[in-house]
Amino acid sequence: MGPLIRTQIDDDIRMTTTAFPLLPFAAVRARLLAREETALLDVREEDPFAQEHPLWAANLPLSRIEIEAWRRIPRRDTFIVLYGAHNGVDLAPLAARTLAAIGYTNLHLLEGGLEGWRAAGGELFRDVNVPSKSFGELVEHERHTPSLSAPEVKALVEGQANVVVLDARRFDEYRTMSIPSATSVPGAELVLRVRELAPDPATQVIVNCAGRTRSIIGTQSLVNAGIPNPVAALRNGTIGWKLAGQVLDHGADRKAPAVVSDAHRVQAQADARRVAERAGVRRIGLDALHALEAPGRTVYRFDVRTPEEYEAGHLPGFASAPGGQLVQETDHQVPVRGARIVLADDDGVRASMSASWLAQMGWEVYVPDAVPPASAFTETAAPPPAYPPAAAAVAEISPAELAALLKQQIGTAVIDVTTSANYVKRHIPGAWYAIRAQLAGAIDAAIPASQRYVLTCGSSLLARYAAADLRLLLDARGQRDVEVLVLAGGNAAWFAAGLEAESGETRLATPRTDRYRRPYEGTDAPAEAMQAYLDWEYGLVAQLARDGTHHFHVI
Repeated sequence: MGPLIRTQIDDDIRMTTTAFPLLPFAAVRARLLAREETALLDVREEDPFAQEHPLWAANLPLSRIEIEAWRRIPRRDTFIVLYGAHNGVDLAPLAARTLAAIGYTNLHLLEGGLEGWRAAGGELFRDVNVPSKSFGELVEHERHTPSLSAPEVKALVEGQANVVVLDARRFDEYRTMSIPSATSVPGAELVLRVRELAPDPATQVIVNCAGRTRSIIGTQSLVNAGIPNPVAALRNGTIGWKLAGQVLDHGADRKAPAVVSDAHRVQAQADARRVAERAGVRRIGLDALHALEAPGRTVYRFDVRTPEEYEAGHLPGFASAPGGQLVQETDHQVPVRGARIVLADDDGVRASMSASWLAQMGWEVYVPDAVPPASAFTETAAPPPAYPPAAAAVAEISPAELAALLKQQIGTAVIDVTTSANYVKRHIPGAWYAIRAQLAGAIDAAIPASQRYVLTCGSSLLARYAAADLRLLLDARGQRDVEVLVLAGGNAAWFAAGLEAESGETRLATPRTDRYRRPYEGTDAPAEAMQAYLDWEYGLVAQLARDGTHHFHVI
């Protein structure tokens, strides 16, 4: 059964609450301190999750469990602890039932939920990707990572000093807004490519991101690797630049050279290997990787090169996770704390540098003991995703058929369960936006009663689960004559057919809590929000000390 129907039946909720053991705060904390594999999952939407959560909680919304769980938590007997309440409904037992239905066997509920954690003295953190961000602050605190203010960097750039500015974010973030003259060099690429961009050892290298973490980690990567250039982070990144009243570029497309000279590559390999050894990164032969998959151990395998390189050819069984973002978003990519991680590349630099940071964050991390030969990169497609079947079979309707029904302007309601950002960007005219796990409330409070409901999303993958939920809900209410359909091919098929679209927050049946708006993204964040974000980052080191479960060690 899908999660939505269970929110409607009190007896079923009581059953799910008693079907799974309760685990108190002290027991969860003990597992984290002992480095026992544990997935502490917050099943609320991302925005409430970002308001407060434990350090090692990973966000796995109830709405998306079936399409994310198998990929993010690959071992079905993983020790899982769940919590999360929304509008007075405890979603954790509902999530546990959903996980049990798709094969997970070691499920627990956090006793007292988030309030129980707080009452027991557990530390709670704001924002997203908190383990990585707090680690970055600890790195700066302990290693005094050099930095320059926005006015200082602006003076260097405008004075045409011997300086290069390297943007360590994803390329799409860089294109949205960047420091004038900056070149896009995502974090894992820095040590490999910096000598191509700054061959003169006297050149001042500036590393920036949107806020602080990737600037700090990128700068300290170059310091740890021992490049001869003076290196500094742009203090507070593009946020600091904007708060100083300085103008950012938009739409820049400068990238680091794709080709690295043999001499620079050999030097970078030696530097990266030395750093990895200091950090405690382990080395293993590719033919021995199977030995890591022991009973009770989860193993994640990531290719840390660029997505384009990954698509051109990668090692079998490895997923794409560019190294800079992997270090930045470890909680999302590796929600099982205590798992083993294997990183690979084709140059002996990017995997070692990325692994050096994960090892310092307390992960058991491995890289190949030798650079894999080109012949090993045999796969050209990502591992095919696998999804559990929906709880109930729901018939499809084609875009043309739906368009004809909508022209009648009666009896049909379209419900879009895509991300709210995608809905606002473009959706079927007249469609309602709803979060899947809140669909029952949306039907009751916002979406008019209809003879027919058509569920859609980008591809209709999530819509199939939502439609199954709705079918079961209506049946339980005795409304078996109400038709529930799925749009074949989803919104993508509708737009591909050249049918009309509209944009904006036209019909929100639930609030847009599916995603937390980062204060450092986009170009319209209020100055107060940006400053508050920086102030929050400054306080993370103290929070880490109070929490005490991080196992971070900075080399």
